[in-house]
Amino acid sequence: MTAPLHEPAADAAPGAAEEAAVAAADAKAVQGRSLGRIAWERLKRDKLALAGGIVVLLLIVIALLAPVITGLVGQDPDVYHQGLIDPLFSTPKGSLGGMSGDHLLGVEPVNGRDIFARILYGAQISLLVGFLSAVVAVILGTVLGILAGFFGGWVDSLISRVMDGLLAFPQLLFIIALVSVMPNQMLGLTGTGVRVFVMILVIGFFGWPYIGRVVRGQTLSLREREYVEAARSLGAGQFYILFKELLPNLVAPIIVYTTMMIPTNILTEAALSFLGVGVKPPTSSWGQMLSSAIDYYDSDPMYMVIPGVAIFITVLAFNLFGDGVRDALDPKGSR
Repeated sequence: MTAPLHEPAADAAPGAAEEAAVAAADAKAVQGRSLGRIAWERLKRDKLALAGGIVVLLLIVIALLAPVITGLVGQDPDVYHQGLIDPLFSTPKGSLGGMSGDHLLGVEPVNGRDIFARILYGAQISLLVGFLSAVVAVILGTVLGILAGFFGGWVDSLISRVMDGLLAFPQLLFIIALVSVMPNQMLGLTGTGVRVFVMILVIGFFGWPYIGRVVRGQTLSLREREYVEAARSLGAGQFYILFKELLPNLVAPIIVYTTMMIPTNILTEAALSFLGVGVKPPTSSWGQMLSSAIDYYDSDPMYMVIPGVAIFITVLAFNLFGDGVRDALDPKGSR
């Protein structure tokens, strides 16, 4: 008696298992991914951008928790420590600007205020001005840029000429002149609050043409797309098309230019404080510390190095993170 030529039961099971595995692999391969997930996966591959983002988050946390951190180390940014200052040279006693276990980054010349505490409080001013002035610029630039690109004609001509004029205007000189003549009380604010408020408004106002040009150019391209024509054919109004069809597609370039604008605003605030028209003492500011350090750069170089390094790290972190965000949100971008 001969054996059967075929064994269906034995062959069917492995074949079915293989087909199921292939089907599962295919389903996994074609699994859809959102644009946000794609951007996040691209950003994760950029180690420098991730490092910059982590530093940015740390700076924000440090600025928000500055009173808590200085309380834990037992220092106040406005308390003088005259006993730590050499009465002959007005410089801190000891090496490296008076660094010690009690004063981690040393003390200031002449008055002996703790530099570590003042650096933390200076981060509040720099980040506050940098972020809020960027928000002002983004709001103005987005609204005016999308109106110019969508409506065209005399609207585009008028807004474009305003942008050209502001881009050619000597921004720094105007801010210096304006902040110098501002009163000490305005809108319920006093002293430093007035100066911070004016700096935020003026820096943001002069910054919106940069993002306005980008939004205008993107809008000129997007307004001819098929989905815009489809919305028009269905009877959608102009403002519906602007804010429901066009604006969501402008989010990526807006985010990119916002991250690139913040470090520029931080540098502008530091420059104004360095020139003496930013925040006034005793409020701490990195630019103000650099200005005061000019007279002591040879006898106490650490007093100049520390705020300079703080500005450098902050601006570098924002730029690295901004570059990574730009590459992640740009599907054609590559490194």
